[in-house]
Amino acid sequence: MDPECSQLLPALCSVLADPRQPVTDDTCLEKLLDWFKTITEAGSSLLLLQENPCLLGLLCHVLKPQDLSPRVLAFSLRLAGMLAAQEDCFQYLQQGELLPRLFGEAGPLGGAAWTAPSVRSGWIQGLRSLAHHPSALCFLADCGAVDTIFSLQGDSSLFVASAAGQLLVHVLGLSLQGPAEGHPGLQTGDWPVCAQKIVSHIEESLRSAATPQITQALNVLTTTFGHCHNPWTQVLWVRLSPLVARLLEKDPVPAAHSLVDLLLSVARSPVLSSSSCGLWETLAQTLSHLSPTQAGPLALGILKLQECPQALRAQAFAVLLQPLTCVLEATAQAPGLLDSWDGTGGASVTVDTLLASKAACVGLLCRTLAHLELLQPLPQRPSPWPQAPLLGATVTILRLCSGSATPTSDAGGHLCAFLVGCVRVQRAALDFLGMLSRGTGPRELVTQVFAVLLEYLTSPDSSPTVLKKAFQATLRWLQSSPETPGCSDLDPHAQLFLRELLPVLPKRLCSPCWEVRDSGLEFLTQMIGRWGGQAGFRRALLASEVPELTEQLLRDPESYVRASAVAAMGQLSSQGLRVTPASPEHPGGQQKSLLAELLHILSTDSEGFPRRAVMHVFTQWLRDGHADVAADTERFVARVLQVASQDLDWEVRAQGLELALVFLEQTLGRPSSHCPYAVTPPVAAPPGPLAQALRPLCRVQLFEFAFRALFDCDRPVAQKSCDLLLFLRAQTASYSGPQGSGSVPEVASVEAALQRWQAGDQGQPLGYLEPEVVVAVLRSMDLEGLRGALAESSDRVEKSPQSLLQDMLATVGALGEDEADCY
Repeated sequence: MDPECSQLLPALCSVLADPRQPVTDDTCLEKLLDWFKTITEAGSSLLLLQENPCLLGLLCHVLKPQDLSPRVLAFSLRLAGMLAAQEDCFQYLQQGELLPRLFGEAGPLGGAAWTAPSVRSGWIQGLRSLAHHPSALCFLADCGAVDTIFSLQGDSSLFVASAAGQLLVHVLGLSLQGPAEGHPGLQTGDWPVCAQKIVSHIEESLRSAATPQITQALNVLTTTFGHCHNPWTQVLWVRLSPLVARLLEKDPVPAAHSLVDLLLSVARSPVLSSSSCGLWETLAQTLSHLSPTQAGPLALGILKLQECPQALRAQAFAVLLQPLTCVLEATAQAPGLLDSWDGTGGASVTVDTLLASKAACVGLLCRTLAHLELLQPLPQRPSPWPQAPLLGATVTILRLCSGSATPTSDAGGHLCAFLVGCVRVQRAALDFLGMLSRGTGPRELVTQVFAVLLEYLTSPDSSPTVLKKAFQATLRWLQSSPETPGCSDLDPHAQLFLRELLPVLPKRLCSPCWEVRDSGLEFLTQMIGRWGGQAGFRRALLASEVPELTEQLLRDPESYVRASAVAAMGQLSSQGLRVTPASPEHPGGQQKSLLAELLHILSTDSEGFPRRAVMHVFTQWLRDGHADVAADTERFVARVLQVASQDLDWEVRAQGLELALVFLEQTLGRPSSHCPYAVTPPVAAPPGPLAQALRPLCRVQLFEFAFRALFDCDRPVAQKSCDLLLFLRAQTASYSGPQGSGSVPEVASVEAALQRWQAGDQGQPLGYLEPEVVVAVLRSMDLEGLRGALAESSDRVEKSPQSLLQDMLATVGALGEDEADCY
């Protein structure tokens, strides 16, 4: 510890020990603990105590009967545990019976401060730090701390209860690191006292009739088997698995969620999954005993396992498919379509759940669809994958929700009554339907998919969120649609669907709900980007009102919609799909300049989203050689950079640097690498041509824009500028222009201006710069050093320990004004 800190520490300990002093906030105490942790990890805790007896005095003082702040007491408990983590310091503290008085029954446990959750949490965290050596285990057993931890598992504070369970796992693992490590056959009766006590408590809890106690025991075991993969875990599971299996005999199964977590944790353990401990049989029994809602997560977890008996996988998949089987049978659509996977015999239970209530029906279907959606892309998904039945079931569910299905049974009628208009199920079904687009299906089913999607997109009853999901699913199915052989166009079925959809899109773009307008524009933008060059799509789009309506939405009152309209118009213009009909305002069909309109948005829009969208469009236009840009590229770049440099949104300024980099690459004819600031080998180039190539960059004042951005208050902007200038410097490494004395004053003037900019005075512009001056300035700057400084996290700029101590003392007036370092 620094001498300056050692001098300040006694005063701080006095302040903390004084109940009359206003206690500093928790953040400062956390930083203080972090500092002590750094010291103890780097050196001796015992030496720290011996050189700073005020710390020991603070720990002793907090035990005196007084009205001490709970946060100071919690801080002291954590500090004591941190110091006692080293065994020699633990023995030193034990000599004065300090640890039993802090963590035993004679300590805070019996005081009024124990009612504060922060004190109970500090007590647990202190023991968690302390328990790192054999002496600590004996201490825990002797002082009664383990029993207190048991009681804290049911604490009213969830944070305290969770921490208590984690501490039990830690103590159990520490107890068995030595004795049982290499002896998996060791009887649990021969285990250390702490381990025996914890295991006995778990057994007692599993036998309990109280669900909370069962839950606590299962949670401890779940964490244990999830984190400990030592041989002794096999002995523990062999001993406890009969008690776990006995839970299945109760109706209903208690703590089912925690039981599922435990069994999956055991199944993922490399020690237990490869042993013959009856695990797979227990999993099979659990699947058949849990309700359909409870069994779904277990079935999904089993199917995600890399190694699992095939019979168990089939049973798990059948559990997932059973609700959809019931839906198909209830609507008389190919009864038994999923029977090849149904080996559970639980159909009646599933039907009962689906028909029990609307909440039960909706919950089960949403979980089922979500689980199958997670399973579908996995390589270990069941094979063969029942693509066609799943498509049929999902389409049926969507029709039940829209009211277009015609149930032919009482069960189907109940399902229809429960599901009609249910947004939750509609969203889940549309998500899963989009995922199913990765596979193929019979033509008639694919036709049904497009029909139900069109139904949702045209229905006035579809909510904004459902419409968004329908747009997303539609795009995925169109993207998966097979192309016509020998042609890059969509297949006839998809083209027919588009012809039916495009007349609907204008209605969505005119919706009074801004979320609907926004979703429609996003869908349109993605469609143009994917099929804008295909003849069938172009004809259908140009025959619709969509381009004109999209342009009108550039002036929408909602900023999100304006941003989406900008993106869509950028795509329409790039593909030559922007058409404005003849009118008195536009005789002969003459269009207003979209470039001018987007520049107006960039200059005047009050929201950042549309301005960012404009910058993205402009950058893409420049990259693609858009006609409006190519007509006068320098003027375009100069105008955009001038506006972007004054924007208050850092993302707009950063995108301006991206546009500048594209222009720089095109001007020099040398594309940057994936890492723009990587130093590339110098390319030999005659001085004259390179100087000529740099002049357009000077004329558009790209360097002034980049130099200002280099000292931007927003780090991402400064980093991007640094990358750009490093790339440019690498490209000009071989340049050796005329070295006349006349250029020296100009270089010095620019360097002086940059120093003023770095200091915060950016009022005076640089003006036009000659290429020789730019190259000289770039070579004189320490861009690598600046890049390194920008790459460092802002977390490194933190208070020194001395400053932290001074500020904590200054807040209570324990320092003179000239000694404080508050900020």
